[in-house]
Amino acid sequence: MRLPINTRVFYTLISALVILGGAFLAIEFAKGNYRLTRNGYMAESGLLAANSFPTGAEIYVDGNLLSATDDTIYLKPGEYQVEIVKDGYWPWKKTLLIQKELVTQTNAQLFPIAPSLSPLSFAGVTNVTTSPDGQKLLYYVASASATTKNGLYVHELTDNFLSLQRGARQVTNDPTATDLSQAQFIWAPDSSQVMVLTPEKDFVLELNENQDITALPDISFERTQLLSEWQEEMYIRERQFMSKFPDEIIDMATTSAKNVYISPDKKRLLYTATQQLTLPDNLVPPVPSPNNQPQERALVPGGIYVYDREEDRNFRIGTEPLTNPYNKQLLATDLYQNRALELEASPSAFRTLQATTSAQTALNFSLYHTPLPLNTYQWFPDSKHVVYMTGNAVQIKGYDNTNDTTVYSGPFSNNFVYPWPDGSKLLILTSFNPETPANLYAIELK
Repeated sequence: MRLPINTRVFYTLISALVILGGAFLAIEFAKGNYRLTRNGYMAESGLLAANSFPTGAEIYVDGNLLSATDDTIYLKPGEYQVEIVKDGYWPWKKTLLIQKELVTQTNAQLFPIAPSLSPLSFAGVTNVTTSPDGQKLLYYVASASATTKNGLYVHELTDNFLSLQRGARQVTNDPTATDLSQAQFIWAPDSSQVMVLTPEKDFVLELNENQDITALPDISFERTQLLSEWQEEMYIRERQFMSKFPDEIIDMATTSAKNVYISPDKKRLLYTATQQLTLPDNLVPPVPSPNNQPQERALVPGGIYVYDREEDRNFRIGTEPLTNPYNKQLLATDLYQNRALELEASPSAFRTLQATTSAQTALNFSLYHTPLPLNTYQWFPDSKHVVYMTGNAVQIKGYDNTNDTTVYSGPFSNNFVYPWPDGSKLLILTSFNPETPANLYAIELK
């Protein structure tokens, strides 16, 4: 039986209303405006994306166990005490702000309570230096079982199977006429070469083969030119990365700060203030669900801070030691000029890191690439944490000054602590017997 036209129109309208209503409710449900709970429905909710590394940790919100990572939890807008707990790992805690229709992520990195320790070297190492890209170590071995095995070694910091099987590679012999234990090292900006400065001669090492030092040419007469070329490369890269920050932050970093280090992801600055200064608010457009941890925009001399250029947040993470004798200054202090400097036109501008002594020159280049000689904070590879030392302990905490965690407590030498490029390990130089030389050890974090 065929329905009348009016009836068909009526059913069509009803169907359209049902479809539109269902779509509206689905959209509101997805946005978090309405959420079913045990007590009915919750209006105007936000989302907590509770994820952790490793996964499978318990999620506590205001002391109540709600779920396990990784999971998404709908909550009324407001502040919550969130804790993520997993057996064998330090707990992660933060006060998080949940906002209507927005997603707040935890991204909780959990560190083991009792990490394992494994040796990377066995014959004793000294004079350790790190490459600009963070992928290599260069060090001197003088106590190998066979004298032919003494010399300089490169250890590639990678989890590549072949590299792990091969271990460190010898790149020079140990001639009696040259004391490599007291040599100074300067890395090329691309980490492919190392300039070795000794009282006898200066030479450049290619790191892809084992070379005889006595056969390498003395480059003392061209050292100034080569170092200027390297500094020009460093200046151009710094200019490129720093130009992405707000003008006010560039001005602060170049005139009112020192020891400025860009995070591995190029989105944050680690720096020490040298003058009282208040950073203006709203330097960049606001982002949804920003980090709500307390920030400090009023800088005090000696305060160590992290500035996040994506969220325009500035966090104080510590204070400079009073005994710190070294400082690193930026090279690209001319970011307001349209054109970058060139070595040919301004040769003196590319000699600022070259000092009157080889030791100071090497230190200046090393400080530029890493804060390791400063015995202060250094970036963890994920750009979300910093590593530092307190007494005989190695600490890691969030860039927003939260979740300060002790990952190692025990002896280590020369304040050497350095992260593995993927964040899976921390390297220390230590000896557990005063009668044996120090060796490199890996603190396993994952």
